[in-house]
Amino acid sequence: MPINLQVPSRPTKPAMTLPSWSDPLARLASRAVGGQRGTRGTTPRERVVTAVVIVTATLTWLLCLVQKVPCRYDKVDKSVDWFAWMCYSDIPLLYRLRGLADGYTPFFVPADQYQVLEYPVLTGLLLEVQRWLTVLTGAPVGPGLTEQQVLDASIRFFDINSVVMFVCFLVLVIVQVHTPTGRPWDAIMVAASPAVILTGLINWDMFPVALTAVGCFFWARRMPVAAGVFLGLATAAKLYPLLLLGPLLLLCLRAGKLDALVRTVAGFVVAWTVTNVPIMMLAPDQWAVFWTFNSDRGGDLGSIWYVFRLITGNEVAGLNAINLILLLAGFAAIAALTALAPTRPRFGQLAYLVVFWFLVLNKVYSPQYVLWLLPLMVLARPRWRDWIVFNVGEVLYVLAIWGHLGQFTLAGGGGDRLYWLAVFFRIGCEAWIAARIVLDIWFPDRDPVRQGWDPRFQRTIDDPAGGLLDGAADAPWFREWWNRRALTG
Repeated sequence: MPINLQVPSRPTKPAMTLPSWSDPLARLASRAVGGQRGTRGTTPRERVVTAVVIVTATLTWLLCLVQKVPCRYDKVDKSVDWFAWMCYSDIPLLYRLRGLADGYTPFFVPADQYQVLEYPVLTGLLLEVQRWLTVLTGAPVGPGLTEQQVLDASIRFFDINSVVMFVCFLVLVIVQVHTPTGRPWDAIMVAASPAVILTGLINWDMFPVALTAVGCFFWARRMPVAAGVFLGLATAAKLYPLLLLGPLLLLCLRAGKLDALVRTVAGFVVAWTVTNVPIMMLAPDQWAVFWTFNSDRGGDLGSIWYVFRLITGNEVAGLNAINLILLLAGFAAIAALTALAPTRPRFGQLAYLVVFWFLVLNKVYSPQYVLWLLPLMVLARPRWRDWIVFNVGEVLYVLAIWGHLGQFTLAGGGGDRLYWLAVFFRIGCEAWIAARIVLDIWFPDRDPVRQGWDPRFQRTIDDPAGGLLDGAADAPWFREWWNRRALTG
């Protein structure tokens, strides 16, 4: 029978979960610095943890900047092999190729001169703001510039982007500290991830990731309207945050919290509409480019469909239909798991599963897409062993994709088998995390997050990031269905 948990009306703050007590690998590593914190030791306050996380994130970002140094050349007669140095970034390149260097606003460029920006509206607006900042800091802009002037401006644009993306990264790690109540140290797994070093400045994905994290924070703080607004803004910058409404739907159905879901969806719709409608009305064809671009493309870098094309030499026929069928089948399996689990799954668990399945089937897996999964993995299964597995898969994939694009990993006449292997290894590492999460859902006593005691409610911990779902009883209709199923099963 499903476990029904009653929540008192006035919760108090729970005790902080300490990694050296809750995580086997952290407990083992703590021996090098004197062992676990003693039972009489002083537990640091959350603001101390936040400071540690910010310092860690700053060091990580500095390494990200250092990693991009080889690609920073300031003379047009110089060049650099982006793929050999593994320092490629879309940011300065698209500044030149999408009309920003000539002073055009994204989505309002002459179609006969430039390719329209193939990103959602809010990402385009972010680029426009950063273009203004580039001009305000003295960079030349406008048609008729020399190649050297365009290069100088693109370097300035990249520098401004580096600062803005760093701010987004700080927002991400700070809200990650405060999202799962009582588990602030989990945010270190985001702040110290080597995947951030290698992918944080490839593109603008840190922006929607930060917005998504803020949306999850507000959900955890029982503010569904604000959560919906930020998830709507995140979806206006990148499509994937839309997927998080699916787990919220499933969990709110099981908990009978449809009023919270309605408020979240309302905030989402308003935020997305306000952001998109002006561009839809003023430049409908340019607004539609993001949707048509992704619908028309075939299997691309990092996807299983791309590897299939490399191996066979053929595109997958009817890829859109196959993709949709498999995607819906996977989502249906996640819905069934949610309904049949003995205890309602945690929000972070389902969020990771739906985004993971979407990325497995997606037509492309750009290296920076790891940033989508990283915070969700930490919410779903904050274990250092799993963190290592996850990051090893992603780091090896990043190294392999640059080798593939630079044609350094080609085997004579036999194709790029190292790249194929890296794609499947990355998916395997992500699937390892997914499998562990499924086991945690099916056997909730194995769930590392639920193994602690919550003094707020005098019960075992339920869902520290669940907001209104945390500790909520299953809905009466669900309990009745479960009982009938138990009797007939």
